[in-house]
Amino acid sequence: MNKDLIGSLMWGGGIVVLALIASWARSQGLIDQDTTTRIVLVPTGLMIAWFGNRAPKTFVPSARARAAKRVTGWSLAISGLIYAGAFAVAPLDTAVMVGCGAMVLGIALSFGYCLSLRHGARTA
Repeated sequence: MNKDLIGSLMWGGGIVVLALIASWARSQGLIDQDTTTRIVLVPTGLMIAWFGNRAPKTFVPSARARAAKRVTGWSLAISGLIYAGAFAVAPLDTAVMVGCGAMVLGIALSFGYCLSLRHGARTA
Protein backbone atom coordinates (compact mmCIF):
# COMPACT_ATOMS: atom_id res chain seq x y z
CA MET A 1 0.00 0.00 0.00
CA ASN A 2 1.20 3.53 -0.77
CA LYS A 3 2.90 5.35 2.13
CA ASP A 4 0.81 8.49 1.55
CA LEU A 5 -2.40 6.48 1.59
CA ILE A 6 -1.47 4.81 4.88
CA GLY A 7 -0.68 8.18 6.45
CA SER A 8 -3.95 9.63 5.23
CA LEU A 9 -5.93 6.70 6.59
CA MET A 10 -4.11 6.98 9.92
CA TRP A 11 -4.97 10.67 10.20
CA GLY A 12 -8.59 10.07 9.25
CA GLY A 13 -8.98 7.13 11.59
CA GLY A 14 -7.24 8.96 14.41
CA ILE A 15 -9.55 11.96 14.12
CA VAL A 16 -12.62 9.71 14.06
CA VAL A 17 -11.39 7.89 17.18
CA LEU A 18 -10.66 11.21 18.91
CA ALA A 19 -14.15 12.45 18.01
CA LEU A 20 -15.76 9.29 19.39
CA ILE A 21 -13.76 9.48 22.63
CA ALA A 22 -14.53 13.19 23.02
CA SER A 23 -18.22 12.55 22.36
CA TRP A 24 -18.27 9.78 24.97
CA ALA A 25 -16.44 11.99 27.50
CA ARG A 26 -18.94 14.79 26.87
CA SER A 27 -21.90 12.45 27.36
CA GLN A 28 -20.37 11.36 30.67
CA GLY A 29 -20.03 14.98 31.77
CA LEU A 30 -16.23 14.86 31.84
CA ILE A 31 -15.71 17.67 29.31
CA ASP A 32 -17.86 20.45 27.88
CA GLN A 33 -18.91 21.17 24.28
CA ASP A 34 -16.13 23.72 23.78
CA THR A 35 -13.44 21.19 24.69
CA THR A 36 -15.06 18.53 22.52
CA THR A 37 -14.95 20.88 19.54
CA ARG A 38 -11.32 21.76 20.17
CA ILE A 39 -10.30 18.10 20.54
CA VAL A 40 -11.52 17.46 17.01
CA LEU A 41 -10.51 20.71 15.28
CA VAL A 42 -6.92 20.98 16.52
CA PRO A 43 -5.90 17.62 14.97
CA THR A 44 -7.77 18.62 11.81
CA GLY A 45 -5.49 21.64 11.47
CA LEU A 46 -2.44 19.49 12.16
CA MET A 47 -3.60 17.06 9.48
CA ILE A 48 -3.83 19.91 6.96
CA ALA A 49 -0.32 21.02 7.94
CA TRP A 50 0.88 17.43 7.46
CA PHE A 51 -0.64 17.28 3.98
CA GLY A 52 0.97 20.62 3.17
CA ASN A 53 4.31 19.27 4.34
CA ARG A 54 3.93 16.15 2.19
CA ALA A 55 2.86 17.98 -0.99
CA PRO A 56 6.27 19.19 -2.21
CA LYS A 57 7.84 15.80 -1.54
CA THR A 58 5.91 14.00 -4.27
CA PHE A 59 7.62 13.79 -7.65
CA VAL A 60 6.32 15.65 -10.66
CA PRO A 61 8.33 16.05 -13.89
CA SER A 62 7.54 19.70 -14.62
CA ALA A 63 9.48 22.55 -13.01
CA ARG A 64 6.33 24.69 -12.88
CA ALA A 65 4.42 21.90 -11.16
CA ARG A 66 7.22 21.55 -8.59
CA ALA A 67 7.08 25.29 -7.93
CA ALA A 68 3.31 25.12 -7.54
CA LYS A 69 3.64 22.19 -5.12
CA ARG A 70 6.22 24.09 -3.04
CA VAL A 71 4.05 27.19 -2.70
CA THR A 72 0.91 25.14 -2.09
CA GLY A 73 2.71 23.01 0.48
CA TRP A 74 4.01 26.01 2.38
CA SER A 75 0.66 27.80 2.34
CA LEU A 76 -1.24 24.72 3.52
CA ALA A 77 1.32 23.88 6.19
CA ILE A 78 1.29 27.40 7.60
CA SER A 79 -2.50 27.70 7.31
CA GLY A 80 -2.97 24.36 9.06
CA LEU A 81 -0.68 25.37 11.92
CA ILE A 82 -2.49 28.69 12.34
CA TYR A 83 -5.83 26.85 12.28
CA ALA A 84 -4.67 24.34 14.91
CA GLY A 85 -3.09 27.04 17.06
CA ALA A 86 -6.18 29.23 16.92
CA PHE A 87 -8.45 26.41 18.02
CA ALA A 88 -5.99 25.38 20.72
CA VAL A 89 -5.73 28.72 22.52
CA ALA A 90 -8.17 31.36 21.25
CA PRO A 91 -11.80 31.79 22.27
CA LEU A 92 -13.98 29.72 19.97
CA ASP A 93 -15.54 32.66 18.10
CA THR A 94 -12.11 34.16 17.45
CA ALA A 95 -10.66 30.77 16.54
CA VAL A 96 -13.30 30.27 13.87
CA MET A 97 -12.52 33.64 12.30
CA VAL A 98 -8.72 33.31 12.52
CA GLY A 99 -8.52 29.60 11.64
CA CYS A 100 -10.97 29.66 8.76
CA GLY A 101 -9.52 32.95 7.54
CA ALA A 102 -6.05 31.41 7.46
CA MET A 103 -7.34 28.43 5.52
CA VAL A 104 -9.18 30.59 2.98
CA LEU A 105 -6.11 32.80 2.58
CA GLY A 106 -3.83 29.78 2.11
CA ILE A 107 -6.11 28.27 -0.52
CA ALA A 108 -6.47 31.61 -2.29
CA LEU A 109 -2.69 32.07 -2.28
CA SER A 110 -2.19 28.60 -3.76
CA PHE A 111 -4.87 29.14 -6.39
CA GLY A 112 -3.51 32.57 -7.31
CA TYR A 113 0.03 31.27 -7.63
CA CYS A 114 -1.10 28.42 -9.86
CA LEU A 115 -2.98 30.89 -12.05
CA SER A 116 0.09 33.11 -12.28
CA LEU A 117 2.19 30.12 -13.34
CA ARG A 118 -0.40 29.27 -15.97
CA HIS A 119 -0.44 32.85 -17.24
CA GLY A 120 3.38 32.83 -17.34
CA ALA A 121 3.35 29.62 -19.36
CA ARG A 122 0.95 31.14 -21.88
CA THR A 123 3.06 34.26 -22.42
CA ALA A 124 6.32 32.29 -22.69
